Amino acid sequence: MGKVVDARSAINHIEDGMTVAILGSGGGICEPTYLLKELRSKYLEEQKPAGLTLLHANGIGDKDTFGTDALALEGLVKRDIAGHWGMAPSMAELALEEKIEAYNLPQGVISQMYHSIASHKPGVITKTGLNTFIDPRIEGGKMNASAKEDLVKIIHLEDEEWLFYPNIGIDVALIRGTTADENGNISYEEEAAVLDGVSIAQAARNSGGIVIAQVKYLAKAGTIPAKDVVIPGIYVDYIVVDENQCQTCERIYDPMLAGNVKAPMEQISPIPLNARKVVARRAAKELKEGMVINLGVGMPSGIAAVAAEDGYLDKLNFTVEQGIIGGMPMGGVIFGVSYVPDAMLDQTLQFNFYDGGGLDIAFLGMAQMDMEGNVNSSKTGRLLSGCGGAINISQNAKRVVFCGTFTAKGFQADIRDGEIKIISEGAVKKLVEQVDQITFSGKYARRVNQPVLYVTERAVFELREEGIVLTEIAPGMDLEKDILSQMEARPLISPALKVMDKELFED
Repeated sequence: MGKVVDARSAINHIEDGMTVAILGSGGGICEPTYLLKELRSKYLEEQKPAGLTLLHANGIGDKDTFGTDALALEGLVKRDIAGHWGMAPSMAELALEEKIEAYNLPQGVISQMYHSIASHKPGVITKTGLNTFIDPRIEGGKMNASAKEDLVKIIHLEDEEWLFYPNIGIDVALIRGTTADENGNISYEEEAAVLDGVSIAQAARNSGGIVIAQVKYLAKAGTIPAKDVVIPGIYVDYIVVDENQCQTCERIYDPMLAGNVKAPMEQISPIPLNARKVVARRAAKELKEGMVINLGVGMPSGIAAVAAEDGYLDKLNFTVEQGIIGGMPMGGVIFGVSYVPDAMLDQTLQFNFYDGGGLDIAFLGMAQMDMEGNVNSSKTGRLLSGCGGAINISQNAKRVVFCGTFTAKGFQADIRDGEIKIISEGAVKKLVEQVDQITFSGKYARRVNQPVLYVTERAVFELREEGIVLTEIAPGMDLEKDILSQMEARPLISPALKVMDKELFED
């Protein structure tokens, strides 16, 4: 049982200045929480290890006690290269205070980078990120002034422009599964996703690093069926058992999230009639039977609930970038898992499919949009969210629908009898002259002739060659007072401007 050690013995292998790759996704999904907390405890006791670089494709945390926020200690972390920041507000605060170097790279790129590192290729070459804040001609994925090193480059191949993301060496990988045998073979029977645990492990081992795995159960050598092994023991150096390991931050174990039990969708409660439901209903009108769909975090998750409520969920193929196919994607802090999924893939493979144009349509959130068709969902004021998988998804899906309320902070509406009335207007206008950060490039979308729709509770816009065009207005809305006056810039107005269907606003 040489591989089985206690948490502190495992963490003692992490030394000053090392690069640590971390598995996990929001809400505690596949997160090695026990190891992260032990690393925090050691630093508080010894002020070691110091100056770490963190590398993780997903946002890791629950906006409270889980995730990389456990490592949000000045001195412990020097640099955080993250696919998403929104689940770890304490780490984001260190970035805003310039106490760490903060980078945001697309979730899919970091996930694919693990494959590149493992196979000793030079890095990831992709168009993902062109003309967004990831592009080195704009911000280069740097999220604060302390981030000075260029991690993204422009290259030209066959007269085409590409982004090149050089590999990042990994010294230690912190991963998780459900059961490990004494040889280090790991299964995932209670996990709600697979993510990129095997890719991280391969990358660390082939970088000359070590792999530390957290599991809930320990089994005798050779007792895990070969087809159930997700991470082979040859990749694993140390095993740490946490008997209190939870599937997510919200529940110890739910077999329906793990895909081990099927349940009728009739059990899903309908969402209340509010602005979120109106947006979800209107967005859902873009769906067609048999479509392969991605739902982003936030408001788009309501689309699956609407489909379930109206009885056609089983005619659609919802996917989530964490590798989930089928079922009903969950929202909130456990975004990234699905209720009764059909399949769970390695996250990297999901992004291969996305990047190649496999999505028929994607529904994504928006914090801001401007009249060039740009969308910001990554950074507004002091809110550091990061792009997550949004850039991979939005640039490569056949169609994109952005979803959000028209204004923010204080917005309230009364929705009944087939129309909407504004009770309290939001203090923040989301349709602006110029977005604070370009997460989605309208310029790029027009160049590749990608159809794009922007859906709010009171208006629908379309991206056309000439710019943003207002095409629909909600019943009960005054064009000048409720729409145009609540925008920083004036859109083009379709001569065929129509009223949104009344049924969207009815119980």
